[in-house]
Amino acid sequence: MSFLLGYRRPDYVDKEKLHRDNNSLSSIRKSNASLKSGRSSASSGIPDALTFDKIMSGGTCPPCTIRDFMNYLLYIEHAAENLQFLLWYRDYVKRFSRADTSETQLSPEWTQAMEDEMAARIQKDAVDKMKREPKVASTLFKGTDFEKGAAEVVVENRDPFSTPPSTPSTRGAPSFLSSSHPVQDAFKAAGATQPFTIQPFRTEMTRVLVTYIAASAPRALNLSGRERRIAVHAIAHTTHPSALLSVARTVENTLRRQSHPNFIRWCIGNGNPARVHFARVLGAGAIALATVAAVVLALSQVGRGWRALCAVGWVGGIAALVASYKGMCVVLHGVHHRQVRPWELFEEAAPSPIANRSLDESELEDQSGKGKGTSFDSFGSANSYEDQPWVVRYERRSVVRKVFDREVWVREPALRQIQDAIFVQSVLAALLGAGVLTALFVAVPAGGFF
Repeated sequence: MSFLLGYRRPDYVDKEKLHRDNNSLSSIRKSNASLKSGRSSASSGIPDALTFDKIMSGGTCPPCTIRDFMNYLLYIEHAAENLQFLLWYRDYVKRFSRADTSETQLSPEWTQAMEDEMAARIQKDAVDKMKREPKVASTLFKGTDFEKGAAEVVVENRDPFSTPPSTPSTRGAPSFLSSSHPVQDAFKAAGATQPFTIQPFRTEMTRVLVTYIAASAPRALNLSGRERRIAVHAIAHTTHPSALLSVARTVENTLRRQSHPNFIRWCIGNGNPARVHFARVLGAGAIALATVAAVVLALSQVGRGWRALCAVGWVGGIAALVASYKGMCVVLHGVHHRQVRPWELFEEAAPSPIANRSLDESELEDQSGKGKGTSFDSFGSANSYEDQPWVVRYERRSVVRKVFDREVWVREPALRQIQDAIFVQSVLAALLGAGVLTALFVAVPAGGFF
C-alpha cells in the first residue's frame, strides 16, 4: 500500500543534472560503483526488478528488455553508441582474458599512473600553447598585416587571360597523408605515434578508435577533448582492455545515471503522443462538461442532490488528466496494454508454422534475441534512422489511426506494478478533487431561474 501511495516516477535527467551529479571524472575512478553497483543516486523510483544490471543481463520482459533499451537510445535519446560501445567493451574484456597468455603479454596494462602522467602532459602542452599565443596580441593585430599567420601580399595580376599561380595542394601527395585515412588523422590530432606492433587485437582496437573514439568517428562518444586524447594515447600504447577502462566508466556512468532512469520513465507511458494528447483532451472535456452541468443544475429549481451526479464526470476527467500528464492512458491501463512503438508497427513478422498465434506471442519471439538488427552491431555506420522505411510510413499515418494504433500486453510485472501505482494515485487525486467540487456546488443555494 505504501508503494501505491508514495511512488514517484524517476526524475528526468538532462545533461546539466548529470554534470552536477558527476563533479569530475576522478570521482568515478575513485569508486567502482558505476561498474559494480546495480543502483545509483539517480535510480529513485526504479524498483529492483528494473535496475540497469537486470536489463543488461536479460532479466526483464518487454517493454523493458535490452532491445527496448537500445531502441530507446536509438530513436528517442539518440545516444545508441553508448550502449553499443559498452556491450563491445564487456565482450572484449572476456575475449582478451581467454586469449593465449603468450599473446596477451605483448599488451601491457595501461595503469592509472600512466594515465595521470599523460593527463599532466596534455595539460602542460595546453598551457604552453596559450603562452606562445598571447590573447592580447592576437586580438590587437587581428585583421591587420601584422596578424600571425597572415598571408603574404601578392601583386595582383591585371591580365584576365593569364593563368593564376597554383597554390600548394595535396593532390599529388601520397595517399597516406590525405584525410581519407581516419586512423592516421586520429593519432596525429592527439599527438600520438601510430602503433606498428604485433600486439593481439590490434586491428579490432583500431576499428574502435575510428568508430567511437576519434572526434570525426561515425559513432563518436560524448567525451571531452582531454579524455579523447588520453584514450588515443592509451590505444597507441597497448591493446589491453585497461586502455579504454576510463572511457568505459564514463559511458557506463552516463547510461546508469541518465539514460536508464529516462528509459524507465519513458516505459511507464503506455500510449503514443497522439493517444496521450487525446486522453488529455477527453479528460479536460469531461471536467468542463461536468462543471457546466453543475452550474446549470445550481441555477435551476432542481434539488441539490442532483448536482452530486456531476462527480462522476469530475472523477473520470481528473483521473484521465492526471494519468495523461504521466504518459498513461487509463483505458489502456484497464487491460494492461500498451500501444506498439512506431518502429515496431511496420516490422515484417517472420513466417511461422504455428497457426492462430497472437501478437503478444510474436512480440515475445522478437524479444528472444532473433534478429536484433544492426543496432547491436559493434562496428558500422552512424546511428541514423531517418532513411528507414517506417519513418515515412508513420508520418503519413492519420491522427485517428495513431490514436487507435495496435496494442500489446505489458509483460513486465514490475512495470505493471508501477502503472498500477500511478493509476491509484490518479484515482485518489480525482476523488479528492471531485469531492471538493461536489461539496462546493451542493452547498450553493438553488438559483431557481428556471
